[in-house]
Amino acid sequence: MKSDIQIAQENVMLPIVEIAERLNLEMDDLKLYGKYKAKIDQNAIAQLDTKDDGKLILVTAINPTPAGEGKSTVTVGLGDALALAGKNSMIALREPSMGPTMGMKGGAAGGGYAQVQPMDEINLHFTGDMHAITATNNALSAFIDNHLQQGNELDIDSRRITWKRVMDINDRALRNIVVGMGGPTNGVPREDGFDITVASEIMAILCLATSMEDLKKRLGNIVFGYNRKREPLTVRDLKMEGALTLILKDALEPNLVQTLYHTPAFVHGGPFANIAHGCNSVIATKTALKLADYVVTEAGFGADLGAEKFLDIKVPELGKAPDAIVIVATIRSLKMHGGIKVADLKDTVDPSAVARGFANLEKHIQNMQRYGVPVVVAVNAFTQDTKEEIAVVQESCKNLGVICEIADVWGKGPEGGLDLAQAVIAATEQEMTYKPLYDPQKTTIEEKITAVVREIYGGDTVVFTPKARQQMKQFSRHGWEHLPVCMAKTQYSLSDNPKQLARPEGFSITIREFVPKIGAGFIVALTGDILTMPGLPKQPAALNMDVLEDGTVVGLF
Repeated sequence: MKSDIQIAQENVMLPIVEIAERLNLEMDDLKLYGKYKAKIDQNAIAQLDTKDDGKLILVTAINPTPAGEGKSTVTVGLGDALALAGKNSMIALREPSMGPTMGMKGGAAGGGYAQVQPMDEINLHFTGDMHAITATNNALSAFIDNHLQQGNELDIDSRRITWKRVMDINDRALRNIVVGMGGPTNGVPREDGFDITVASEIMAILCLATSMEDLKKRLGNIVFGYNRKREPLTVRDLKMEGALTLILKDALEPNLVQTLYHTPAFVHGGPFANIAHGCNSVIATKTALKLADYVVTEAGFGADLGAEKFLDIKVPELGKAPDAIVIVATIRSLKMHGGIKVADLKDTVDPSAVARGFANLEKHIQNMQRYGVPVVVAVNAFTQDTKEEIAVVQESCKNLGVICEIADVWGKGPEGGLDLAQAVIAATEQEMTYKPLYDPQKTTIEEKITAVVREIYGGDTVVFTPKARQQMKQFSRHGWEHLPVCMAKTQYSLSDNPKQLARPEGFSITIREFVPKIGAGFIVALTGDILTMPGLPKQPAALNMDVLEDGTVVGLF
C-alpha cells in the first residue's frame, strides 16, 4: 500500500474555482490562496443566511489508541461516499496542528484514499490561520507586559496574570518560564508560560464566533488576569479588541479545499478536544449547511470529549443539532479495551478481547442516544482485521438495535463507504429529539461537571481540590456560573486515568483547577495531569520528514 503522501501526490486536483462552482459560488465569493485553496469571503457568507440548512452528520469515536482511530479518514470517506451515492455533500474538518503533525499522532487530513487536498499544505502552514491565531494570542501578551512597563494604569497584579503565550509545536521546556529579565528596560519580571496554539482561547473564540462583530465582542470579553483588588481584567479594559480582531480578520473566513475525489471540504479551526472544545468553526459548519444537502463534520477524540462538547458547547452557537451521529471504532481499539497491549494489537487475533472491549463502544452509543440523535457505528477497516472479530462487533451492535457498517474508505475510497453512507442517509430521516445534557443557565458549575461525570463518563463522584472550590466561589461572584463547562481530560479513558480502559465503574474524577475562558464562553475544568503544552516523543515523526530539491515533500505520513 502506498503512503498517504504518495497517494496525495499522484492525485490530480481540480482548480478550486471549479470546486466552488459546484457550490454555486462565483469568483467574487473567493479569496484565492494559489490554485487549490481559497477562503470564502465573509460578504458571500452573509448572503447565504436565507437558505435552508442541509442535514448535519457528526463523526465521533470510542476512546482511541495512541495512533487514533481514523475519525478524519471516515469523515472524508463518508463525504465522498455520499457524493458517489448521488448526494450533494460537503465536509467540514478542523485544521491540523503542527504539534501532533511533527510529534507522534500525525495530521488531520484523513488518510489512504480518503484525504483532503493538498494534504501537505493543510498539515503545515495552509492559509496561515494558525499563525494568525498565534500572533493574536502573543500580541495580547505583549500588550499586557507593555502596560505593566508603561505605568500599569489598570493596577494589574503581575502575580495573577492568567494569559499565556502560545506556539503551534510541542515544546515542554516552555511550559513554565520567566519573562522581563535583564534590567528595567526589558520589562517587569514575572512568571509566564506557553500553551500550544490549539489550546489558546483565541482558537476557541475563532471557532465559536458567528460574525466579525461577534468575534470582536468575544475578544473584548477575554479575562487575562486580575488587579490588586482581585477584580477580573479584560481585553476591553486594555482597549485592544479592535487590534486583535484586525489580526484575525482573514483567519475568520473558512478555507475551501477538496478531497481526492473532488468533494468540497471546509478545513477551518483546530482546537484539541482533550484540552479545548475540539470542533471546527461554527462559521465553516454553518456555511457548509447552506451550500450542501449533507454536511459531514467531526469532533476530536472520543465521544466523551469531542462529541459531548459539540453537543453542549457548539450546538447552541450553531443553532442546529446533528441529524445523525457516526461513532467510529476499530478492531484494534476494541482489543486494546479488551486487555491486549498496544504493542501486540497488530499481530493478535482475539475475538474474545473484542467482545470485552465492546463495553467501551456500548457506553459511547448510549451516551449519544441520550442526546436524542440517531446513531450509526462505523468500523474503520484495517487489513489485519478478521471476519470473526468484525462479526463480534456487528452482532453486539445488532443486540443494541444499532446499525453497524464497515468503512473501508482508507483502502477503497468512496466505494468502501457506500454501505455506511446508505445507513447514515436512513438515520438522518429518523426522528431527532435533541436534548442537551444540562441547561447552563439553570445549573451551577458543580452541577454541570457532575452531570458530565455521572452521565457521560459513568463515574460516581467528583472531587474538587480546595483551589477548584475557591475558584467556583469566585466565578459565582463574577457572574460566570451560567457558562457551560469544557472538560480537559485524558482521551484514552472514560475516567481521568488513562490506564482505566473499557468501561470503568465506581471511579471519581478530580477537578484540580479551572481556567475561565470568558471570551470563548465556557469554563475549562482541568482533570488529572492533562497538559496544555504537550511534549515531543523520543522519536518524533518529524525525523522522517524532508523536502527534495524540486520541492517534493517526503515522509509526511
